[in-house]
Amino acid sequence: MSDDRNRSLNQEALIFHSTGRPGKIEVVATKPMATQRDLSLAYSPGVAEPCRIIHRDPNQVYDFTAKGNLVAVISNGTAVLGLGDLGPLGSKPVMEGKAVLFKRFADVDGIDVELDSTDVDEIVDTVRVIAPTYGGINLEDIKAPECFVIEQRLRELLDIPVFHDDQHGTAIIAAAGLINACALTGRKLSDVRMVVNGAGAASIACIELVKAMGVGVNNVVMCDSKGVVYRGREAGMNQWKSAHAAETDARTLEDAMVDCDVFFGLSVAGAVTKKMVASMADNPIIFAMANPDPEITPEDIAEVRSDAIVATGRSDYANQVNNVLGFPYIFRGALDVRATTINDQMKIAAAEALADLAREDVPDEVARAYRGTRLQFGPEYIIPTPFDPRLISAIPPAVAEAAMASGVARKPIVDMENYVNELRARLDPTFGVLQLIFDEVRANPKRVVFAEGEEEKVIRAALAFKQEGYGSPVLIGYPERVREMIREMGHDPDELEIVSARDFDNRETYYDFLYARWQRRGLLYRDCQRLVNTDRNVFAACMVANGDADAMVTGITRRFSFAYEDVRRVIDPRHGQRVFGLTMLLSRGRTVFIADTTVHELPTSVELADIAVQAAAMARQMGHEPKVGLVSYSTFGNSTHVTSDNIRGAVSLLDSRELDFEYDGEMSVDVALNPELMELYPFSRLSGPANVLIMPGLQSANIAAKLLQSLGGATVLGPLLVGLSHPAQVVPIGSSVSDLVSAAALAAYDAGKN
Repeated sequence: MSDDRNRSLNQEALIFHSTGRPGKIEVVATKPMATQRDLSLAYSPGVAEPCRIIHRDPNQVYDFTAKGNLVAVISNGTAVLGLGDLGPLGSKPVMEGKAVLFKRFADVDGIDVELDSTDVDEIVDTVRVIAPTYGGINLEDIKAPECFVIEQRLRELLDIPVFHDDQHGTAIIAAAGLINACALTGRKLSDVRMVVNGAGAASIACIELVKAMGVGVNNVVMCDSKGVVYRGREAGMNQWKSAHAAETDARTLEDAMVDCDVFFGLSVAGAVTKKMVASMADNPIIFAMANPDPEITPEDIAEVRSDAIVATGRSDYANQVNNVLGFPYIFRGALDVRATTINDQMKIAAAEALADLAREDVPDEVARAYRGTRLQFGPEYIIPTPFDPRLISAIPPAVAEAAMASGVARKPIVDMENYVNELRARLDPTFGVLQLIFDEVRANPKRVVFAEGEEEKVIRAALAFKQEGYGSPVLIGYPERVREMIREMGHDPDELEIVSARDFDNRETYYDFLYARWQRRGLLYRDCQRLVNTDRNVFAACMVANGDADAMVTGITRRFSFAYEDVRRVIDPRHGQRVFGLTMLLSRGRTVFIADTTVHELPTSVELADIAVQAAAMARQMGHEPKVGLVSYSTFGNSTHVTSDNIRGAVSLLDSRELDFEYDGEMSVDVALNPELMELYPFSRLSGPANVLIMPGLQSANIAAKLLQSLGGATVLGPLLVGLSHPAQVVPIGSSVSDLVSAAALAAYDAGKN
């Protein structure tokens, strides 16, 4: 990673963590707390009854509290990522991040707990006394060998799962890859000869797990910074290394690598040479998992071996060993059966389920996103991708079944098929689909114009867009001014392309293009020259319309209506479609699409019907089966207002078309979203709550979206412009760098579909 990229990423990370409410997590009530009655049920006197019941039967704590979905993420900060001993406060951003991953991938509530202690006894006692609060304990970034002792003692003391992810998470994902690599090379686990470089927590966990899975106990050689860990060695030894000391004449990593089948690296960059790789057996399996840089790069391996199967810890290479494939789903399964521990059987089940998933046909939405080709089980795909939507329904059931089979489940699952369906419903597919869209943009990068190129926020967004691999950003502005701003930000001005109309060779083509469009609509040729030369939105849109760029993004310096008008001077609607704004609101695992939030002030019945069809298509593209509610302030004929008439007219028009999605209206928004209220209207065509809301007018749509964002705490994406013939996005004034990058990436994705 270049110094410029590091600097930019560091700046954005600081802004990300500090903007608004500092940090990444908060506590949100799951029950209403609006009235005195709500409070009396939540606290005194209503809370007394569940307290009494739990006192009589402690197991009922899972029925009346959040314990069963709560995991403590515990660290003392002595081994933070690759940064070393940063202490408890230095580790807190990482632990908050871990809590976010728990929620994002498996709907598990993680609470970070940082301990100001390096004393093993003190840490064990502290976790022991707070354990009744939680359904599981995730230990994180505690240095070896203390982490081994802490985990073992807590597993003996507690009757809830205790899992040190630095050890077991890496081991489980690597084991899954090993299963598939052995299958591809015709090896049996019991026969492979394996070298593991590194003697930390992850290395020892990998060795213990692969031995439990069948790798011969005498077939694994561990190396540390002093060389091979062999029987009889005294220097630098401890009980955990001694347990895996090998009977071997090899004394160096280079010696050990000769004719070995498998290499697991959990050490440092550059630890492995091409000579070592060349000395390995035929079809070697090389997992170089040091982060951020592997022990040896796939490129260096390819120079000496064409028959190797390679995995790393990095997302920019095939076969990423990523812990997020493991810990969220393992805890999900363990919590759902109220397991007393996470044992070897559960870890092996997780590894085998991951391996099996990689062998299945890859869904189209996943396949499209990676390298532009369909992923297929083979040397380049032995481990599932982190955003595969099937992970939530594949790993937890396997873990739960293993817990039940091994006798550690206190609440066995009776109906596994129903459990799998519940798991699928836990996560909103939008999150995963958005990531898949962005990954597809990486696979097919585009040239995107950032029209407001003299704004610092836009420059930072362009840098981030490029660094994320989405494509080539183009900044519109005076080059001298923009270059100076980039220098002041600590970056190389040559890192970004800067364009101004005065220096652009093709501008006369743009004059002619714009004049041909507007000569019969009131503009003279000199008017078109002035617009191209002075209006950056018009100039950027001309670049896109004339094929000099793939897409554009603008909006942070001008009101939406003005910026949109500039774009529409140049770009027409897509044939047969309406242009409208679609806002996505993501909140508590639920996504609602609202249209039209930007363009049509008072849409007609025909416009509403067309918008409904296009919005439903967008919802489906985002992973949702559309249920479209055409909403008003009245429900099924209770109003004669013109907006209600328009809604009813739109429903009639939809009835005349052959459509493959559910829709109904007119209905009030609470009926559309609340299944209990919907039961009052048994004739409603919607089989469940609406996830696409077609609003009767621009004001109500825009107000609703902004109100939900401001007061409801929803994450908002958009409004996205839908229906233009060339990709362009107009973001709201005040949008963040992340908003700009997302809008630009979505515009680039749209360019790939045109």
